[in-house]
Order: sequence, then C-alpha cells, then structure tokens
Amino acid sequence: MTELGYRPCVGVMLVNAHGLVFVGKRIDNKEGDWWQMPQGGVDPGEDLDAAVLRELAEETGITSELVSLIGRLDEPLRYDLPEDLIGKLWGGRFRGQEQTWYLARFAGGDADIDLEAHDPPEFCEYRWVEPDELPYLIVPFKKRVYRTVVEQFRPLV
Repeated sequence: MTELGYRPCVGVMLVNAHGLVFVGKRIDNKEGDWWQMPQGGVDPGEDLDAAVLRELAEETGITSELVSLIGRLDEPLRYDLPEDLIGKLWGGRFRGQEQTWYLARFAGGDADIDLEAHDPPEFCEYRWVEPDELPYLIVPFKKRVYRTVVEQFRPLV
C-alpha cells in the first residue's frame, strides 16, 4: 500500500440560501446509510476550478451559472482507503485520495437538481443538512476530512 499514491480529487461543500449543505446518497452504497458531498477525480492537466464545476454538474445537474465559488482550502486533504477497498477502486492504482475542497453558494432551487444528469448517476437521492451533521453522515474513513472541511469553511457559510 505504501507504494501507491493518492488520486487527485476535488470536492465541493455546496451551500444553499438557508446555509444548508447538499449531500447525496451514493447509488452504489450497499453497506450503510452514508451520504457525501459532491466530489470526484481531476483529469490530467485539468484546472481545479474547472474540475470542481464539472464534477458538480455531473453529479447534481447543477450548472456553473447557478454557483459561486466562495472559498477553497489552502491545502489539499488526504484520506486512505480501508484495506479491504485498496486494489478494488480506481484500477487499484491509489491508496486514497488527495482532495482540494471548495465552498460554493447555490443560487438555484431543488428544481435545478438532476441526479441523472450524468450516465451513470452517482447519487440516488439527496437532501440538505446542517454543516455540523456532515461528519456523522459520511463513511468512517472520511470523517476526519469532513470535520476539517466544516471547521475551515464555517466562518464563510
């Protein structure tokens, strides 16, 4: 495992006008009731700002016209996959992800969300939650990352 690197990734804490955060339930979620914020891999040579808007549109159908990027963490956050998942995700090339996190304000409404905007879809359902709920909704191996994201973005929410 120590020879494997980290998959470059972006994530977005999308906040609506009420200060609530978007979370989606992964369609492939078979082991529990876990919810996550939109996130995904960065293509080689892709600009991070472009990547986060692309991932958000793919996973939620929310277009860039309805989003304002209002913050970005200074340093990427890493997490390691549990041992039973190493070698099974991302072609077995990575031990975890190195994520650049953004805070974005959503100017639209629920009618602007389309979980089937991308084939295949990532999420089967979504909801809006208080920021402090986030670390309790995510799979255990990502809790530290979510706590840090909430702490760092709290003043801007």
